Amino acid sequence: MEFLIVTGLSGAGKSQAVHALEDIGFYCVDNLPPQLIGTFYALCSQAGQGFRRVAVVTDIRGGQDVFSALSDSLEELRREGRTYRILFLDASDSVLINRFKETRRKHPLADRFKGSLDQAVRVERSVLKTVRENADFVIDTSLLSPAQLKKQISTLFLGNASDALMIHCVSFGFKYGAPTEADLIFDVRCLPNPYYIEELKRLTGLDAPVREYVMKWEQSQEVQRRLFSLLDYMVPLYSDEGKSQLVVAMGCTGGKHRSVTFAQLLYEHFIAKGMRASVNHRDIQKH
Repeated sequence: MEFLIVTGLSGAGKSQAVHALEDIGFYCVDNLPPQLIGTFYALCSQAGQGFRRVAVVTDIRGGQDVFSALSDSLEELRREGRTYRILFLDASDSVLINRFKETRRKHPLADRFKGSLDQAVRVERSVLKTVRENADFVIDTSLLSPAQLKKQISTLFLGNASDALMIHCVSFGFKYGAPTEADLIFDVRCLPNPYYIEELKRLTGLDAPVREYVMKWEQSQEVQRRLFSLLDYMVPLYSDEGKSQLVVAMGCTGGKHRSVTFAQLLYEHFIAKGMRASVNHRDIQKH
């Protein structure tokens, strides 16, 4: 049985993640008290084919003590040899606060802090720090659209569960902020910029003329050679350490040309080597 624990910050997109998981065949239960996780796991194990893929959501709605109870439940599962993985949904403080203001939803800790969203988010992040550090998968939804989040969820969990490392190649623009979930970030702003070529300015790194321009330079080809060689050496090391997900981010100024070119080439490189990989161009539609 594939058993997934979904958690994270309030307002980070757990509900959307659960909808995406349901769409790809997970049986999902929301707001399950962590004290019941072991019992629920055992019931699902005995229930047969309909519970081959299960996801449960547990979060701060159960109170601040919920995560000490979660730690105890996970330790019990480990002792019993029951396998599970943790998906953590995150977002920046400013994005979380804006989401609560826009939707007029109440933060679970709002009453404790007399309605102060700043304090509620700050305390929740502190409480969740250890859980985030131990998560198998972390998705920062700060700059993701619902469609992009659904694509990431589907890429991670569609198909059979596998112990193989999943490599996510991400392009982004530094002007919009680096992705906090990235394990490795490479800056390609040192390379010639197609943005200053009038006929290329409105195209992206997915268009052949832009890719050809970026990669025609000797320095671009040398960066590609050295970078791909470094990653070919490092990726097996991460795999040997038991890492489930590796996020490799390529950044340029706006996230439309150079970073897209390199992230796409890196994705194609890993696929050609028979590895599990995905690609996401986070800022390609931004102006």
